[in-house]
Amino acid sequence: MILFLIIGGIAGWLAGLIMKGRGFGILANIAIGVVGSLIGGLLFRLLGLAAQSTMGELVTATAGAVLLLFVVGKLKKG
Repeated sequence: MILFLIIGGIAGWLAGLIMKGRGFGILANIAIGVVGSLIGGLLFRLLGLAAQSTMGELVTATAGAVLLLFVVGKLKKG
């Protein structure tokens, strides 16, 4: 569980850097990363891919978090 939160925090921070150029604070980063890891895991499974290591889990969570931030950004503009 602690590793899941650490990966979520890092993934949220990375997604913030990728999408906006900065992080959102530790709690927001963790929340974005955790939700992103769920989204990324679902999408990767639909594509027949699975994380085999901590680094793979981080990539999956970051991809999901970036997608989450992209969708939220589009909804805010609309």
